Amino acid sequence: MKKVIISPSILNCDYLHLANEIEKITAAGASWMHFDVMDGHFVPNISIGNLFLEKVAPHTKLVKDVHIMVRDPLKFIEQFAKAGAEYLTFHLETYRSAQKIKETIDLIHSYNMKAGISLKPHTKIEKILPYLDRLDLVLIMSVNPGQGGQLFLPESLIRIAKLKKEINKRQLNILISVDGGINEHTGAKCVESGADVLVVGSYLFKSNDFENDYRKLIK
Repeated sequence: MKKVIISPSILNCDYLHLANEIEKITAAGASWMHFDVMDGHFVPNISIGNLFLEKVAPHTKLVKDVHIMVRDPLKFIEQFAKAGAEYLTFHLETYRSAQKIKETIDLIHSYNMKAGISLKPHTKIEKILPYLDRLDLVLIMSVNPGQGGQLFLPESLIRIAKLKKEINKRQLNILISVDGGINEHTGAKCVESGADVLVVGSYLFKSNDFENDYRKLIK
C-alpha cells in the first residue's frame, strides 16, 4: 500500500485526558490531528470551536487539520487562522453561490492556511470540479457528517476513484482525504481507490492497543 497520512480525529478521544491522547497520537507516529467543528445548524450536533484549538495548538507539532461543519464558513476563517489551523476544510453544500465558494477558498489562503472542501455522501463529485485548481485538499465524507462511530458507506470508493482520476488528468497536487467509518479494512480500500489521508476516530480511540491498530492502517 502507498504511504498514507493518518489524521486521528479527536472527536472520539477522551477529553478528560486530552494531553495523554495527544501523546498517544504522536507516539504512534501520526503527523496530523483532525478537529471536527460543528455549530448545531449545518449538522445537528455541537462540538469544539476555535478557542479549544487555540488552547491545544501550542502544545503539539502535529498538523492541525480542521474540518468546519458550520452554516457560514466565511465568518469563522479568521478565528481559526488565529487559533492555529493549518488545513481548513469547509463544506461545499454551505453556499449555493460559486462566487461565495471561491471567496471562502481565497480567504483561507490569504491567512496562509491550506484550503479544503468537503462533500457529503450524496453530493455529486462533479459539483467540486470547477474549484479543483484552487484547492489543496478534498475531504470525501464516507458517512453522513455530524456524529462519530458510523459505518463506512461502500459507494465512497467509487467517488474517491472518480475524483482521483480527475486530479491526475489535470496533474494537480491535491490531497484526497476520507472521513467516516475508517478502520484497517475500509482504510486500505480507500487508499487503493486513491485516498491520501485517512481521518480515523473510533477505530483508534476505542482500541485497546492504539499503536498496533495505527500500524495496521499504514501497512
